[in-house]
Amino acid sequence: QVRLVESGGGTVQPGESLRLHCVGSGGINTFYATMGWYRQGPGKQRELVAEVHSERAIDMADSVKGRFTISRDDARKTVDLQMNNLQQEDTGVYYCNVGQGANMYWGQGTQVTVSS
Repeated sequence: QVRLVESGGGTVQPGESLRLHCVGSGGINTFYATMGWYRQGPGKQRELVAEVHSERAIDMADSVKGRFTISRDDARKTVDLQMNNLQQEDTGVYYCNVGQGANMYWGQGTQVTVSS
């Protein structure tokens, strides 16, 4: 059973930074899994923030390009999201995600609030 545990959320002011960390356990095969982060803002649908494919290609939302960086460590089954220059529109619950074959796995979510 795949389990994903996120940490690193919090409340910051605009322009500040946060780093989200996700640790996976269970049946994750990093050889072909995609690992990444989604978020759901207030009143919005869940959306992709960034993900790293097994071949290391990265998909990233246009709204975070140049501000966020994603990295994964297959040996530790972790995926991190470094978020710089946070803005109020980045507020939401951030979910760690692993895509493996036809299956999608989710963490419980961590709250990120950007407020002045």
